[in-house]
Amino acid sequence: VGNGFDVHKFTDAKKLRLCGIDIDFDRGLSGHSDADVGLHALTDAILGALGKGDIGIWFPPSDNQWKNADSKIFLEFANDSLNESCLKISNIDITIICEQPKVSEYSMMMKKKLANMLLIKTSQINIKGTTTEKLGFTGREEGIACLCTVLLVEK
Repeated sequence: VGNGFDVHKFTDAKKLRLCGIDIDFDRGLSGHSDADVGLHALTDAILGALGKGDIGIWFPPSDNQWKNADSKIFLEFANDSLNESCLKISNIDITIICEQPKVSEYSMMMKKKLANMLLIKTSQINIKGTTTEKLGFTGREEGIACLCTVLLVEK
């Protein structure tokens, strides 16, 4: 089992990308790469389950080659590491924490995108949104947080 967590603040300067899909929204997320909190948390969860550290070890923000990078590169690396092991994904559970946008409107598109990227079934992926009832930075709509848990099983 691996878990991942990521958070990025909102900015007016970028588009909003969550779990690999672009969402029509009035703000984007600020980060060294494309700031996709969903892919970052999922990448960390897979790497954690494999005992291979975290996204920052493999793709440090201090390295300019990752500036504005598409986060699918990070997930592909984690998935390649997984494919080299004797394990495979049993299931993924992702929780996106924000007041806006409403995750339920996009969750099926996100599941399809992730299933395609990881070559698994959409039924192995659960994506849900929640709020913090207007508390904290997500409640003040200053950014988005994401939690992810991945269960790996033997091939």
